[in-house]
Amino acid sequence: MTQEFVLQIASHALLTALKVVGPLLLVGMAVGIAVALLQAVTQVHEMTLTFVPKILAVAVAIALMMPWMLDQLLSFAREMFSLISGVR
Repeated sequence: MTQEFVLQIASHALLTALKVVGPLLLVGMAVGIAVALLQAVTQVHEMTLTFVPKILAVAVAIALMMPWMLDQLLSFAREMFSLISGVR
């Protein structure tokens, strides 16, 4: 097992993690910006108002994107298991 091989596996793992988590982070960020704008316009600065919509939006995004996320993780796992069988 060479150093390049290990770095390739690590970079593939990080890329897969970013692909899976990235859309959820974008949803949370978009909802956070929308709530911040709403708070700035209405001058309502309730602390719980910032967290509850983000949690709900991310939960809905997880529910909707779960099949795609599982497919990405399973393809990564299959690739890693195929590489394990070739390592001496």
